[in-house]
Amino acid sequence: MLGERIGESKGQVISQRVLPSDGGPKMETSFRTQGTLLGVGTSETGTYWSRLRPDGTLYGEGQGIVMSAEGDAATWVGQGVGTLKKDGSASYRGAVYVQTASPKWAGLNSIACVYEYELDAQGATRSQLYEWK
Repeated sequence: MLGERIGESKGQVISQRVLPSDGGPKMETSFRTQGTLLGVGTSETGTYWSRLRPDGTLYGEGQGIVMSAEGDAATWVGQGVGTLKKDGSASYRGAVYVQTASPKWAGLNSIACVYEYELDAQGATRSQLYEWK
């Protein structure tokens, strides 16, 4: 069951490159965002790869680091599926798992989070993170 929204962010793609692939086009994307996580202001850097599957959908995996201005840090890993639109934008849904030593975010160590991630044709990103109950 989808729980409360626990985070959100907006940002920009900072780099992309095509990766070697044995099963369809594969691209790596890195991004930076600003947002909130459990009410704490954050900056985030992440990288994911996506592969275009034969049916036209996308599958990807990624990792990232989230920092607060006070020095809190958390890392995440995740997977998701998405769709690529004709204008070059993309939409993903998936799950991420957080690891942190920060007391503010320690509860994230024991839950699965689900996300919505949108990428527009100009490289702007927007995401929302929810607790999965």
